[in-house]
Amino acid sequence: MNDSEIRAFLTIALMAAFADGAKDDRERAALRSLATRLGEGRIDLVDVYDDVLVRKISIADAVRPLTPETRRQAYETAVAVADADGVHSPAEGAFLRELAVALGVPAQEAQGYIGQADAVAEAAGVASASGSEPARQVSGHVMPDVAALDRQIVNAAVTNAALELLPESLASMAILPLQVRLVYQIGKAYGYELDQGHIKEFVATLGVGLTGQYLEQFGRKLLGGLLGTVLGGMGRAVGHQTASSGMAFATTWALGQLAKQYYSGGRVLDAGKLKAAFAPLFEQGQGLIGRYGSEIAERARTIDVRNLPALIRRI
Repeated sequence: MNDSEIRAFLTIALMAAFADGAKDDRERAALRSLATRLGEGRIDLVDVYDDVLVRKISIADAVRPLTPETRRQAYETAVAVADADGVHSPAEGAFLRELAVALGVPAQEAQGYIGQADAVAEAAGVASASGSEPARQVSGHVMPDVAALDRQIVNAAVTNAALELLPESLASMAILPLQVRLVYQIGKAYGYELDQGHIKEFVATLGVGLTGQYLEQFGRKLLGGLLGTVLGGMGRAVGHQTASSGMAFATTWALGQLAKQYYSGGRVLDAGKLKAAFAPLFEQGQGLIGRYGSEIAERARTIDVRNLPALIRRI
């Protein structure tokens, strides 16, 4: 894949991220910061960001550099980005239909992939409320089995690390719904009834929303694969995939541990304290990766990508 194709992939991914028009100034700033962080090597991602939001590049112009072999993969990526923060909205659906036409993806095939992605997003099992109401404590003071919660967090982290080892884009997309599901289950264990809006807000306080997380994950994988090929063949690309798997483990583990602190403490931490608490937890998660390496590899061998919704609901 050459530089122009890489740029086209990233342009389409950002177009999908902004297709619903619902991003607020905070998330726009976070996505621009993401573009700056990822802008390593030969692709100027800040310029890609400006193409999408400032120069308003058309879908037809965005897809033009793609070859027939990469167009279907670009469409799958756009669907995954659109569904990263939940089942796609009507505005995102309109964008995806127009994109499918521009890419030459048959309507039935395009709709089939959207259906798969929606099923993965829905598997988080969290109410689709807008988040206008705060989380409600419905069970009074609850003291759950902390050891059981820790096992659940490790299980989710191992599963996400295993998903990141798989080549299918749908596998990577399942990581975020699984994280949402994990936060939901931890909050519920402490007696809180959560909706998806509340969980998005909780995750957003750590620096960027769910869509931004997926874009960072996708961008690093895409650029890492390119740089791996340039710097030394497939061995480097495989090494990057392993590093990305470790990132998925550490992020999920830290998110679970932070959620446990947050809900056990009665939701009293403010956004600044949440962000400050996340960093050392992430470092701890990184230190645990080696302990679970063989378990991650074994989990990757047993995952059936066709049955991801059931996998997420088991967490």
